[in-house]
Amino acid sequence: MRYLTALPLFWIMIAASRGGQWGAWMPSSISAFERTCVSIPCRFDFPDELRPAVVHGVWYFNSPYPKNYPPVVFKSRTHVVHESFQGRSRLLGDLGLRNCTLQLTHLSPELGGKYYFRADLGGYNQYTFSEHSTLDIINTPSIVVPPEVVAGTEVEISCMVPDNCPELHPTLSWLGHDGLGAPAVLGRMREDGGTWLQASLLHFVPTREANGHRLGCQVTFPNTTFQFEGYASLDIKYPPLIVEMNTSVEAIEGSQVSLLCGADSNPTSLLTWMRDGAVLREAVARSLALELEDLTPEEDGIYACLAENAYGQDNRTVGLSVMYAPWKPSVNGTVVAVEGEAVSILCSTQSNPDPILTIFKEKQILATVIYESQLLLELPAVTAEDDGEYWCVAENQYGQRASAFNISVEFAPVILLDSHCAAVRDMVQCVCAVKSNPEPAVAFELPSRNVTVNETEREFVYSERTGLVFTSILTLRGQVQAPPRVVCSARNLYGTKTLELPFQGANRLMWAKIGPVGAVVAFAILIAIVCYITQTRRKKNMTESPSFASGENPPVLFSSDFRIPGVPEKSESKEVSTLGSY
Repeated sequence: MRYLTALPLFWIMIAASRGGQWGAWMPSSISAFERTCVSIPCRFDFPDELRPAVVHGVWYFNSPYPKNYPPVVFKSRTHVVHESFQGRSRLLGDLGLRNCTLQLTHLSPELGGKYYFRADLGGYNQYTFSEHSTLDIINTPSIVVPPEVVAGTEVEISCMVPDNCPELHPTLSWLGHDGLGAPAVLGRMREDGGTWLQASLLHFVPTREANGHRLGCQVTFPNTTFQFEGYASLDIKYPPLIVEMNTSVEAIEGSQVSLLCGADSNPTSLLTWMRDGAVLREAVARSLALELEDLTPEEDGIYACLAENAYGQDNRTVGLSVMYAPWKPSVNGTVVAVEGEAVSILCSTQSNPDPILTIFKEKQILATVIYESQLLLELPAVTAEDDGEYWCVAENQYGQRASAFNISVEFAPVILLDSHCAAVRDMVQCVCAVKSNPEPAVAFELPSRNVTVNETEREFVYSERTGLVFTSILTLRGQVQAPPRVVCSARNLYGTKTLELPFQGANRLMWAKIGPVGAVVAFAILIAIVCYITQTRRKKNMTESPSFASGENPPVLFSSDFRIPGVPEKSESKEVSTLGSY
């Protein structure tokens, strides 16, 4: 053990104060461990003109005035003391040399208090000094920790114990310091008041893991069983570290989700939930939950948790994926294209996860893509067969949505092979079926009479449209003995098509049986019909004919379901002649 031997300031002050005045010097406070001893250093002075033969002194406990009958700790004249101090007190100093040092042994808590010295020079030369020393009886060592201990910054912690018993000197050791550092014992040191202490220092760099660590100091006295221990919990300040956080979260639209963030820090952090720079919730807490109810796709994204205190900050993010069914697909809408042109249709939607996109036409799959939000349908050269309604369908495991769109293909007229003439009882009906877009102007020509009848002649022509097929029916009334020549022509802005309509049906065989006479009669009837049509047209120039809507339907109508045995369905007829387009 190393002892410091510097000249104490206390004795310097005594030597410099010798000037013949009443005065005393002693430490204002002194401490010692229970059951050990203590030496209270004391010096006093009196006027020089007083030359006492013998100097006596008295130590009182807790009061300086004899008239209050305070307990006598020590009395040099009679050695009569209070029972509490019997066998416990003795004077170490020489009163003749003005040294009044007092020693107390076998200390117990009731001996703690104030001690006063009274000088007795004989006769009336007695003086009780107001200066006194307060004795503190302790049973734990003092561990001194700096007011702020920061993780990562070296710190010094000391264990201080009094060493004021000449007969017993303490030995210090650290408890629970494993992993913190090696202790250094400084040894015995004198304080300014003339008292002594033993000190041991512990240097280490604290970590966040050491926060709350219980560090102890143990005091023992050689050749005794005396042992005293004191403890201190380390309050280590450190910046936040986020230790609890959701991993990526998946939730279904309309459900509820809780995002949790927890941080380890000292002092407690300010926790803040943020998204796109906006503060959603914050609080000073060790953990903070962000509750999201009735989720929508707009809440899908990255959420950040920020933890901060006076010593630093930390942040982490979590991704929230909101799962939902596809939105109604968005398409170009109705597309109008000319036959032969290229057409592109873009179908797009939004969903999570990405959907399967499919484009149908009449239950036939034209294009599909898996786990994409867009689908492009490309038709390099559209034809009439591409005209119609299409559907774009988007689906994933959470639902299905669809949108319809139309492609309208414009093309020149095509006269279908369904077109023909047929005798029915006392009339002839000629059917001209034309596939066209836009709607064509249809006319019937009778070349032998140089007569043309169009759909505006509603007394003779009935027209209807089904999809892209425009059907006109010419009805010729009267007894027909020979099949007439009828040519159908169809025209729109993309071109013109003509076809001589074939005469079909069972009555066709009768012409062979009638012979030349019958042919003459039939020809006469045909002339009469033509004349009737001519006269009717002249009347129309003077008087407007009845509207198609208000007029009666002809006796026989053509149905779009009409089929001719042996003729391919909806096939095109052989072109007879072609006119230039408009």
